[in-house]
Order: sequence, then structure tokens, then C-alpha cells
Amino acid sequence: MKKIILILLLTLGFTSYAQVFEPVKWTTSVEKVSETEYNLVAKASIDRGWHLYSQNVPEDGPIPTSFTFEENEGYSLIDNVVEEEGHTIDDPVFNMVIKFFEDSATFKQKVKITSTELTAIIGEVEFMVCDDSRCLPPTYIDLEFNFNNTTVTKDISTASITSEKESVIKSTTTNTPSEDNNQRGLISIFLIAFISGFAALLTPCVFPMIPMTVSFFTKQSKTKAAGIKNAIIYGLSIIVIYVLLGVLVSLLFGADALNALSTNVWFNVIFFVLLLVFAASFLGAFEIMLPNSWANKVDSQADRGGLIGIFFMALALAIVSFSCTGPIVGTLLVEAAAGGSQIGPIVGMLGFSLAIALPFALFAAFPGWLNSLPKSGGWLNTVKVVLGFLELALAFKFLSNADLVLQLHWLEREVFIAIWIAVFGGLTLYLFGKIQLPHDSPIKHISVGRLGLGLFSLTFTLYMLPGLWGAPLNLISAFPPPQHYSESPYGVGYMKLGSGDASQTEIPDGAHLMPPHNILSFNDYDKGLAYAKKVGKPVMMDFTGHACVNCRKMEQNVWVQPNILKMLKNDVILISLYVDDKRKLEDDEVVESKLRPGKKLKYIGQKWSEMQTIKYKTNTQPFYVLMNHDEEDLNAPVGYTPNSDEYYNWMKEGIKKFK
Repeated sequence: MKKIILILLLTLGFTSYAQVFEPVKWTTSVEKVSETEYNLVAKASIDRGWHLYSQNVPEDGPIPTSFTFEENEGYSLIDNVVEEEGHTIDDPVFNMVIKFFEDSATFKQKVKITSTELTAIIGEVEFMVCDDSRCLPPTYIDLEFNFNNTTVTKDISTASITSEKESVIKSTTTNTPSEDNNQRGLISIFLIAFISGFAALLTPCVFPMIPMTVSFFTKQSKTKAAGIKNAIIYGLSIIVIYVLLGVLVSLLFGADALNALSTNVWFNVIFFVLLLVFAASFLGAFEIMLPNSWANKVDSQADRGGLIGIFFMALALAIVSFSCTGPIVGTLLVEAAAGGSQIGPIVGMLGFSLAIALPFALFAAFPGWLNSLPKSGGWLNTVKVVLGFLELALAFKFLSNADLVLQLHWLEREVFIAIWIAVFGGLTLYLFGKIQLPHDSPIKHISVGRLGLGLFSLTFTLYMLPGLWGAPLNLISAFPPPQHYSESPYGVGYMKLGSGDASQTEIPDGAHLMPPHNILSFNDYDKGLAYAKKVGKPVMMDFTGHACVNCRKMEQNVWVQPNILKMLKNDVILISLYVDDKRKLEDDEVVESKLRPGKKLKYIGQKWSEMQTIKYKTNTQPFYVLMNHDEEDLNAPVGYTPNSDEYYNWMKEGIKKFK
């Protein structure tokens, strides 16, 4: 009875993955523009939870949606295919901004008809879809646009495996990826801005103004209740001033332009230069100040008293302290705007101003608390310099974005990490008193707080050093370029197997070392199986994709676990079959598709994708299979398994059955 239950459980576990998904349905229609011009309309209906990628995807990203149309003398194409607004996400795996669609997407191609005998235009669409746990291989389907009736639409199935067609399109991206992602992004902006506000509070331009403000409210308020009331109004005025600045940025740029801040090369270069200027200012090269006339005019209005006077006092604070708060505010606006959300700058300024306003309002309401404040001194300039080093490090993130988009390979991963090591190494020397900058007071001894911050900076600097030799640096994975964007994916100074080191074993024919963990892997099924038989090890088939997000997550987060990595290197022969491999098959390997009669398999990825669909009745990636030399499964295959313990137990079970 137990055996029967076990068999049923294994069967259910397998069938949970044995499913061919068809999350996209296409319909076509024709819109009449003029007597000779028409729009060919292709609409994708996308199942809930899945997303379809845009036509415009950066290089080394996921597979874009692309359209091709059969050549015919009866019509000509006008411009490129246009698409509607979609969603964008700054993908941490691909390290790039990617646009996609949810629920539905409409694409239009304008054509000019030159023959009255033309009744239909035949086209083809290639696309890729993913959900939160899996990606499907690139898929292609035929499209037919019928001119006999421009109001008729045609339903088209997506039960097909892929071929590559190219179409270079320009598009704009605006919306946020989803309500949940949007909310998380805005919360992050708020928290970062709030912390930045407290940092700005501890600068030489702002901190000394706290007792001055308290003194003013103490003298002007006749009663304690009036003092508390005026303090609250003062704090709210500070918030209103900075939030209005965020509103102004949002209105001036608009949603489209704000999104361009994160995707446009020139915007990223401008931000890089801007942050360099801010950093130089904080380090003491010069001060960024607003005209003195502004401060004088505002200060004169503050003497009017009442609500208006209090508001102008808050405005005077913002203007006078601009040399310290300006670079922080500018950086926050840049970061918030680069997120592509139109209300991002508003949320950022709300968080920043709240952190500034709270201490002023509280100390003005309760002046006795002033006795607990530390005295002004050289430590205020130290805070300012530390912020300058952080601005300098952040600046290179924007330069890296521009370099990645242009694929110039000027700021590759090793160079970026080396720059950050130099910046934070310099910060460490400064905190330990080995470097003196303008406006610094003489240092007789290092305070406990400064020593602690210096040790933290030194630890972080040492942590980044292994990144030069290929370490993933998970703590800062969102900042440097991805590992493949590197002078050497294996790390600086690494010598691969078979490169002349006699102590190393030569790589077998058809195999390679998968960076950065040097796992021996085959991309050819027959060669991998033959080698497994030769060395007497089981086969682990990895149905994957170059553009598969969750495949990279498995490799970066699960495969790196010591117990799993040891088995991948020593106990199995890994065969990675890329379903989106766009290399053409040899002429003698081109065969008719068993899934789409009449269509030829022309690409290597199509071959592996069809193999997975036919043999395992599923078309999702990642998909892992452990099998013996007779090509029989050792246990039930698994898909995306982010729990490393669960994945380890699955591998251990299959290997044990093989032995």
C-alpha cells in the first residue's frame, strides 16, 4: 500500500510539471486608414500572471517580440510596428530596464496597398512569455490579416515552438510593472529619502540652525501651547516646500521623460557628471549656493509674523542650507525619477522633508531637549565628506548604465569594482585620519564613532576585493555590471582548464566550463550522454534559456550552495540545452517539426524545445531531469526550485538511485 501511495505521489509531482502552457492568444484585424493605407492589428491576450516582452529589449536581455511579413508586390510596409504603452522593470538579473506587457498588448503595422487584387497579408510573430516562476521558450505563430472584411478578427493558437525573426523597433515605456512592484518601489524611495534627510540634518549647514530656530520660537511664542502650534506649522511648511519641488519635477518632465531618465544614454551621462559635481562640492572643492539676494528677500518676509512669516522662515532654511542639502536633494530626485514613476520625486521629497522637519518641529516644541544634542564641531564636516564619497561611488552606477546600453565595454565589471574599491578605500583612509580635506579641523584623536565607521568602510572594501576574481558580491549585485559583462567571466587572473596547466584535466570534446563556478557542462545532448557513459555518472539535463530569468536565479542562488555545487561538479554530467539557442542547425539536421506539421526546425533551440515538449509534456524553463544511461528518469523532474534544501534532496535522491 505504501508503494502505491509513493508511486501516486511521484506521478502527481511529475504531472504538476508535465503541462504545455499556452498563456498567449493572438487575434488579427485590419483597420482602414485611407483608400490605400491600412493598419495590420495584432492583439495578444495574455493570461493572468504572465507577461509578454516588448519589441525593444536591450542586448543580452530576454527574447523580444518581433514581427515579419511575407514579401508581396501588392503592398509595402510603412515605418515599423508600433506598440502600446507597457510596463517597465529594472531587472536585477539582467541588470537592465526591460519593458513588458500584462493582460493584453496591441501591435500595429501600417501598410500601403498597391494592388486591388490583394486579399490578405501573411505574417509571423515571435515572442517569449514568463511568469514569476518560469519562462516559456521563444514561440512563433502565423498571422493572417484579411482585407475582405476589415472588422473580422481571427483567433490564432500559440501551441508552437519557436523560430527567430528580427524586427528593430523603437518604443517608449511608461507604466510601472504592477501595483505590488510599484508600491514596493515607492516605499523604498521613501525610506531612502527619509534616511538621507537625517544625513542632511547632520551637515554643517543644517545642524547649527536647530538651536537658532528653537531660540526664535521660544522668544516669539507667548505660551507653551503657542510655541508647539508654531513649531508644527514650521515643520509642515518645510514638508510643503520640498514636496512642491517634487511636484514641479514631475510636472516638468512627465511620465514619459521620467522613464527616459533610466533608459536614455545621455541622461545617464548627465547624471554621472551631475553627481561628480555634487561629490566635489561635498568633498570641499567648492560650495553650491543659491543667490544671496534670494535669501535676503525671503528673510525679510519672515519678519512679517503669523503663518506667512513662519512659512518664509522654513523657506529661508531651505535656501540657506542649500549648499549641503542641494546635492542630496538632487541625487534623490535623480534616483526617484530614474525609477520611471511620475510620483517617485514627490514621494522622495516627502520622505526627505519629513526627516528634516521632525527634529526642527520637536526641538522647537520642546526646547529642553536641546541639552541632549551634541555640540557642533568638526564632526559635521566629516558627515559631509562621507556623503561626498557616497555620491562619488553612486555616480559610476549611471556611467555604467550608459556603457551597458552602448555595449562599449569601457566600464566592465572589474573596472567598476576597482573604482568602488578605490573610493571606499579612500573613505577608509579619510576616516582613519590619513587624508585631510579642505574645511577639516585638525585631528588630535579619532572618536569611537569615527573609528567604527572607518572599520565598517574597511570591511566593505575588503569584501569587494574577491569581486575582481569572479566573486558574485551579492550585497551589491544591483550596482556593478553583470558577471558576463567582464574582461574575464572567470575572474581576473583565472586560468581555465586546458590552458597550459599540466596539473589540470583537459576539457572533453563538446564540453565547456560554465562561469563563474566552473561546472563542466555540455550543450550537445549526444556528446553529453556519451561522456556520461564513459565516466559512469548519471546525466542531469538542464532545459534552460539564455533569456530565462529564473534559470539565472537558480544558477546564482541555488547551484552555488556548497553541497549542491559539489554534486554538480563531481556526481553528475550536466547537459544544458538552451531552448532559445539561435544558431542554425546543420543542413542534415533540419527536420520537420512533429508539433507543427509543415514547419521545419531550423534552429538548435527549436530542437531542444521540441524534445522537452514531446518527451516531458512541458515547455517551461528551468526544467531539470536526472536520468540513467538508458535515458530513463531516475526520479520525477523538477522545475524552478528556489529552496536549496529541496533541490539538494532531489539531486541526492536521483544520484542514489543511479548508484
